[in-house]
Amino acid sequence: MAPGTALVPQLMDRCRGTAIRRYGFELPARAEFVAAARRLTRQQLAQWGVGEDACDTAALIVSELFTNAVLHTASEQVVCELRDSDGRLRVAVKDQGLRPTGPQLRQAGDEEHGRGLQLVDTLSSFWGTRDAADGPGRIVWAELPC
Repeated sequence: MAPGTALVPQLMDRCRGTAIRRYGFELPARAEFVAAARRLTRQQLAQWGVGEDACDTAALIVSELFTNAVLHTASEQVVCELRDSDGRLRVAVKDQGLRPTGPQLRQAGDEEHGRGLQLVDTLSSFWGTRDAADGPGRIVWAELPC
């Protein structure tokens, strides 16, 4: 997927005067590409003029969701999308995994791993998951004010 290509088709009509900015990228589903996903996220949000706090939060969420796709699915590629609309920033990560259930929010524990979705839950206004419409895989998204 070329940078700037949207992850999913436009889901709603744009009202006159409403700006929706979308940016997407695809990277190999390997741990060494998590940093690249963070960097691409930061670069695009800086270009859009998104505030530093929202940029940091979005980069952290992308990092967590990308890492989950790498660790918990059988994906070869991970697709990320950023969408800025009406003062809300939505981050979406699509994997190619074939798991019977979606991501599970666990209770906090003393484990070193397994707290990524709790972090996403804490940092975002909303988050969710759905099966990909165009084949195997899942889309995990999070929304935050920007």
